[in-house]
Amino acid sequence: MDFAILDFIQEHMRCAFLDKVLPVITNLGSAYVVAAITLILIAFKKTRRIGIETLIALLIKLLIINVILKNLVARDRPCWINESVDMLVRIPKDYSFPSGHSGASVLIGTVVTCHNKKAGIPILIMAFIVMFSRLYLYVHFPTDVLAGALIGMTLGLLVVYCTRKFLEKHELHADGNTLE
Repeated sequence: MDFAILDFIQEHMRCAFLDKVLPVITNLGSAYVVAAITLILIAFKKTRRIGIETLIALLIKLLIINVILKNLVARDRPCWINESVDMLVRIPKDYSFPSGHSGASVLIGTVVTCHNKKAGIPILIMAFIVMFSRLYLYVHFPTDVLAGALIGMTLGLLVVYCTRKFLEKHELHADGNTLE
């Protein structure tokens, strides 16, 4: 089923416009771009908490996806198996499952949305475009992308929830009044 979806995209959706745009958009989920976005969020007082939560969740994602799951599952990428596809990006050297780009982009969108729905929705839309780009570019299977997105969303929600609980517990004065 994974190859059926990838092959459908290759046969029915490939076009000159997407061939130019999606290799650029896919980089929005790369480690460098995600790190830069996180540092920008941390740099400003208004978004610092979002940035710190994003950083914590990204570090956990890095451990779970890139260190543990990719090496444990050791799933070949579709472009390694079907070498006949015209590649538009450099062929990745690490394993396919789960998608780190999908995990990172959904994670950022989730954390931002938890704090500001209006700002988070465009980020989540861009995350879905990044996810599609991974399929279009033939570097991930649909199940890789789905698993990465679910891990990113779960970690984003978990870190936001834990941060809120921690702050609720520790923002009390001796008289029981909150600092807010």
